[in-house]
Amino acid sequence: MKIISSYTLILLSSLSILFAAPLKPKGVQKLSLGDSAPDFTLPSTEGKTMRLADFSEPDVLMIYFTGTHCPVSHAQELRLQKLVTSLKDSSFGVIAINPNHNDGCRPDEFSYSKYTESFEDSKRYARDLNWTFPFLYDGEKQLTARAYGVTNTPHVFIFDKERKLRYVGRFDDSRYRDADTVKSPDAENAIRALLAGEAVKVASTKPFGCSTKWREKNGAVQADDAKWSTKKAVLETIDSEGVAKLVANGTNKVRLFNVWSTTCQPCVEEMPEFTKIVRRYSRRNFDFISLSLDTPENLKVAEDFLGKHAIVVGDKLSKTLKKEGRNTNNYLVTEPSIDTLVAALDPEWNGAMPYTILVNTEGKIVYRKSGTIDPLELKEEILKEIKEYFVPVK
Repeated sequence: MKIISSYTLILLSSLSILFAAPLKPKGVQKLSLGDSAPDFTLPSTEGKTMRLADFSEPDVLMIYFTGTHCPVSHAQELRLQKLVTSLKDSSFGVIAINPNHNDGCRPDEFSYSKYTESFEDSKRYARDLNWTFPFLYDGEKQLTARAYGVTNTPHVFIFDKERKLRYVGRFDDSRYRDADTVKSPDAENAIRALLAGEAVKVASTKPFGCSTKWREKNGAVQADDAKWSTKKAVLETIDSEGVAKLVANGTNKVRLFNVWSTTCQPCVEEMPEFTKIVRRYSRRNFDFISLSLDTPENLKVAEDFLGKHAIVVGDKLSKTLKKEGRNTNNYLVTEPSIDTLVAALDPEWNGAMPYTILVNTEGKIVYRKSGTIDPLELKEEILKEIKEYFVPVK
């Protein structure tokens, strides 16, 4: 029966992908140069409801569609604020709008961000960046994104005093955070030309970044969930010497270790958070390694618990594990003495469960937590190591 069930899930997953909503949902139009700016009524992250008419004063208005999860958005977010600050004495205004919704995002699409695409996280995002301009949320109905034809984030639309479209496309030509990598500041060039009463020389460019996360993409998200549900958790035994080798690392992956047991109630209660982390960073250079302190005769119980919570190895990671001669990231520690494990894992550990450490590629512990984790704090620490934006290869 288990085999039949697995194949049924795989079939349903395939059908969900096949009949998922197209990349461009119904109602999405394309604005052409010279078109009027479509009106909108949207909530802002500061608790206001705003319309296009609320921004009638500036001679030039930029509408900047951006999400909270995209590495290209993260790369350009500081340059955006710098541009706004440099033009504070000009007749220029900017509105940022989030067109995305969590329904259209697989867990691994959040791997470059500590935020989701919810309205609440959009508030946190704008607050953390100290943005001095409004950030509106269109994710609930996505009508504004449809009216403007937002294909991805970031996507920039610049309008003149009559709110006619004079530039559409990318913010600039670099997907990296370093401003020195920008060779063509397209949006800034268009803004300064319009402020000077001149025609925009390059009025249209191709936007690039993460595709708009339409709610209609939820079929593909569900198919991905179904695929993960077919994966089997594998729990193998390990000794302290083996743990020490894993902690020493030396790979290109950041490693997160969690010491737990099915007999430890806080361990059991926090495991769903590690499930989210496993899924979230499954396509990044990241390992989650669970170390069970259940007794050997309880191995099957612990393995079933991990399977229930989908603490499994993703497709990308399974390939690298094979190269390392490993079959799993879940281990049951066999030695009876806790002292050798403490010495192998982290001499600062007091032996209490749960216990979590983050180890960088060089084997250095960069985060440790005794007791249950703070998920947001941990994600911030992970992103410090694997980065929330694209890093050029040296």
